[in-house]
Amino acid sequence: MRVHFTKMHGIGNDFIVLDHTKSPFQLSKEAIQSLSHRQLGIGFDQLLVVENTALEDVDFKYRIFNQDGGEVEQCGNGARCFYRFVKDKHLTNKLSIRVETKSGVIELTEDSEHMIEVNMGEPIFNPKLIPFLSDTEKNEYPISIDLPHQKETIYMAILSMGNPHAVITVKDTHQAPVETLGPYLESHNLFPKRVNVGFMEIVTPHHIRLRVFERGVGETLACGTGACASAVSGIKRHLLSSPVKVDMQGGSLSIDWKGSGHPVMMKGPAVTLYEGEIEIA
Repeated sequence: MRVHFTKMHGIGNDFIVLDHTKSPFQLSKEAIQSLSHRQLGIGFDQLLVVENTALEDVDFKYRIFNQDGGEVEQCGNGARCFYRFVKDKHLTNKLSIRVETKSGVIELTEDSEHMIEVNMGEPIFNPKLIPFLSDTEKNEYPISIDLPHQKETIYMAILSMGNPHAVITVKDTHQAPVETLGPYLESHNLFPKRVNVGFMEIVTPHHIRLRVFERGVGETLACGTGACASAVSGIKRHLLSSPVKVDMQGGSLSIDWKGSGHPVMMKGPAVTLYEGEIEIA
């Protein structure tokens, strides 16, 4: 089977995008894993699929698959690339579009400087809906770490931006234990669907640095939902004030959240790199 793809990135978080508005999506988990391989395939953090939607007043359906082939609920950087893709391919001429995702409908638009703004919806703090195993909702949760060189209790904010996130405040992101604590927490038994782990350094109340270990991928150059989750967690705990500039290894995003009852607004770029075709056995 021959697959035509578009390679894109949102501040270093890279994707391939497939248009399946005219044909059903049929790639297996193994095929996605093969395509994601950076030496033997194309290489990407996530695969994005454009499909038609059956929902009224919604323009498209948007599906996201991680490197391990697992389908996930949401991807903020991917959402901006999705917008750029459907506009560049003339699949729509609308300035603002509504897109169905596994976690609900999101809204996307473009400003005069060609930055793409995504209405990510309201953050979720209810543990059952994140999901996270806790009887009560808290601003921070203690979790016991039992690693060979790290045995302690740490505190983290836990919430969902359509996908589960744990946010740890650190003094310096360069020294943060992303490689060890990231995979340990990703598959911790307190998270039934695993979790994305963010390591947040507060520079000023309007500026943070962030590294994210994404479930099913590992550390990426950027994570849109991780940026949203970190900014929201800081605002909720009165450590940050909106809007928040989030610096990641691949670039920066602007996150605006006015508090409970309001959606999280994320703004940033999306870049098309190249198009190609690949044969899949």
